[in-house]
Amino acid sequence: MISDSTIQSIRNFTAERDWERFHTPANLAKSISIEAAELLECYQWMPEAPASDTRHVQEELADVLTYCIMMADALGVDMDDIIMGKLAKTANKYPVEAVRDSFGEYESRHLAARESGENAQYHS
Repeated sequence: MISDSTIQSIRNFTAERDWERFHTPANLAKSISIEAAELLECYQWMPEAPASDTRHVQEELADVLTYCIMMADALGVDMDDIIMGKLAKTANKYPVEAVRDSFGEYESRHLAARESGENAQYHS
């Protein structure tokens, strides 16, 4: 759980440096993608990050989370609301009784939604 004090610390850090002017939704979306790629790089060529890289993985994850918080803030959205809303949509698309222990059913539903244009409704 991310506390209000952590969110406020991110806001303060940004404000102290006068960086808000650069934090448009487009720039923040780019930053999220870039940092996510850096996180993924920790796993490049191996199924698990080496134990010696645990700290690096945590730092890259912190970067991704920080930019996500900043983007939610820039958009004026409540993180709990958008996450709970998305979970409800995804639960509707992939009901437990249909997809539990069945990757094939998950994949079938995912592809069917993509082909029928339901991505607008379920945008995964």
